[in-house]
Amino acid sequence: MLAMEPLNLLTALILALFSYFVIQTIYRLYFHPLSKFPGPKLAAIGRYYEFYFSVIKGGMYIWEVQRMHEEYGPIIRINHRELHIKDSHYYDEIYSSRKQDKDYHTVSAFGVFLSMISTIEHEHHRLRRGLLSNFFSKRAVVSLESLVLAKVHRVVERLEEAFAENAVMLLDKLFAALAADVISKYAYGRSLDCLESKDLQNDFRDFANASLRLAHVTTFFPTLISLFKSIPEWILEILQPQTVGIFAMRRLVHDQAVATLKLTSHPDYKAPEGPEKTIFHALCDPSVPAKEKEIKRLEEEGFVVLGAATETTARVLTVGSFYLYRDKSILYKLREELKGVMPQPDSHITWTKLEQLPYLTAFINESLRLSHALVLRLPRAARNESLAYKDFVIPPGTPVSQSSYFVHMDPTIFPDPDTFDPERWIRATERGERLTSLAYSELYLMFAAMARKFDMDLHGTTMEDIRVAREYVDK
Repeated sequence: MLAMEPLNLLTALILALFSYFVIQTIYRLYFHPLSKFPGPKLAAIGRYYEFYFSVIKGGMYIWEVQRMHEEYGPIIRINHRELHIKDSHYYDEIYSSRKQDKDYHTVSAFGVFLSMISTIEHEHHRLRRGLLSNFFSKRAVVSLESLVLAKVHRVVERLEEAFAENAVMLLDKLFAALAADVISKYAYGRSLDCLESKDLQNDFRDFANASLRLAHVTTFFPTLISLFKSIPEWILEILQPQTVGIFAMRRLVHDQAVATLKLTSHPDYKAPEGPEKTIFHALCDPSVPAKEKEIKRLEEEGFVVLGAATETTARVLTVGSFYLYRDKSILYKLREELKGVMPQPDSHITWTKLEQLPYLTAFINESLRLSHALVLRLPRAARNESLAYKDFVIPPGTPVSQSSYFVHMDPTIFPDPDTFDPERWIRATERGERLTSLAYSELYLMFAAMARKFDMDLHGTTMEDIRVAREYVDK
């Protein structure tokens, strides 16, 4: 038998790949279960269209999706396997408590495959979420009020120091330091003390933000994360000096996990209560399956808790402060309400008292709405049942998403959505869910201290600095 010449072999390979692409394209356009759903043909043949807007143009697919909705209607096919619905009244149907799985292509972008946020299967995710549910209950958070207040007072001191020095204070860094100090003390039993650093150094935040800007790339090429993790620490420290702090943090989390595992394995172990309890006591409890207590998983979950509680809280505080000091009428109205529970700027305050104040609560709700802490699509797939949307039947297992950004900016729910208007929440007949997390404790206490004590002016900051421009994980 004669061997095929290299050139002919290459030609045959190219023809085979081309034929496969053509057959695949025909199937996806005309025979795929989603072929009847509206949307551009380029989007339906694969993820190439999404890749162009997300990676090449850098997080701009959200605006192309918005344009597609304007052309094709409220339900569209945004790639060969995923649907997107722009209908705020259907949001709860997508993200309900039914058995739904997360989408691998989305969670792979986070690079923490063993954490709760990257757990795909519904049952497994529910198990992991349940391990920490009591840890972040309102009862648990109230017991930490002295910790939060101490950190809030330190923020006040840093602002007073900046005033005395006639210096400009970067509020996003200040609030990120506050959130990181609170969650690290609560979660790990040891504060990062970012508020004590002269320049509010927060290596974890800097590294996380730099990494998450690659989220769209790693969504398409998740193996890059494994490649990155295989690079020796000393090389990364040369390439990215801020990783020095990250590795120190990882060692802290590792040591804490190992120590807690050893403690909880003792036959006479009794779980601590109050401030002494860390997330590792919950994750390493004797009742938790052994598979869930592997060191690598504990490390990843520990990092996720720190990251999730830091940047989102800082974002809300920063955006809220922008509007608070941009429109002094909001500041003065909030200050007048606060005088009822804080006669003096330094009066002792509690979260319990503050959450009874209607205007402060409305201000926080509006800050949450316009902070857009997470604009990345988070598809859900109903594993064993079809979903119905108007005249469409969505096949089981189909990833379906709806960007929370579109809900928050829906003029049918929030008239004049670009306007920061706390009064809209007071006028509303329903106030929504009650705020009960650690983050909300920080929001109430910090905003109260800011509004009651400080008159400030924005420095070189405009609406463009806080407006959502691209679809990244938390920007």
